[in-house]
Amino acid sequence: MALFHWKKPQATDISQIQMPEHVGIIMDGNGRWAKKRGLPRSAGHSAGAKTFRKIARYCSNIGIKYLTVYAFSTENWRRPDNEVSALMNLFTEYMEEALRDFRDDYIVMKFIGDRSAFPEEMLKLMEENEEISKDRDGMVLNLAMNYGGRAELVTAVRDIARDVRDGALSADGIDEQTISDYLYTKGQPDPDLIIRPSGEHRTSNFLLWQSAYSEYVIMDVLWPDFTEEHMNQALLEYANRNRRFGGV
Repeated sequence: MALFHWKKPQATDISQIQMPEHVGIIMDGNGRWAKKRGLPRSAGHSAGAKTFRKIARYCSNIGIKYLTVYAFSTENWRRPDNEVSALMNLFTEYMEEALRDFRDDYIVMKFIGDRSAFPEEMLKLMEENEEISKDRDGMVLNLAMNYGGRAELVTAVRDIARDVRDGALSADGIDEQTISDYLYTKGQPDPDLIIRPSGEHRTSNFLLWQSAYSEYVIMDVLWPDFTEEHMNQALLEYANRNRRFGGV
């Protein structure tokens, strides 16, 4: 008697799939994009910022509930001063634009990472964006700025230790949920899918705790060239995988 081996049907259109609830994107390749064109790295970051705006809106429109984008890592401060300055200017422009133009997008803005290194003007814009958008009912957009997964865990451990010392938390009661509750993404589901454009095969210190069972999709396209069609391809790749979470 022939054995029948069931295979999961292959989705070919995003209208056929259940969307991941939470998607992370490592926005990588701006510098290489600019170098290929003989342009300064700042031009690559400007192009990448336009792609970010486009993809964030697209994710919101197709039903993604949480989107976390890696905008600036704790290691990025090591880049040349003029590049860091250009990035800070871009972030400021984006946050000013969000205050003006995102009102009809229903997007909830959150900034995750260590804010202490940013200038007062940027801190004020972060707080304004979060306050104005907090009651919206659309996609939650996490912008990871001065973010590092290891630094996030160190901060969480310190806060947990402080609460144990002060009697607000029992050491014996600490479990995985406790740690999740002390992270920047408290109250949010872990990412189902993490997309890395640019073809690099590493996590780059992004959502280390939260991505324990995330599906990674590596794409050989530089971030400024990333389109809605690339997003669809990543979503279909995710949908056609069999997620077992350590089971059979």
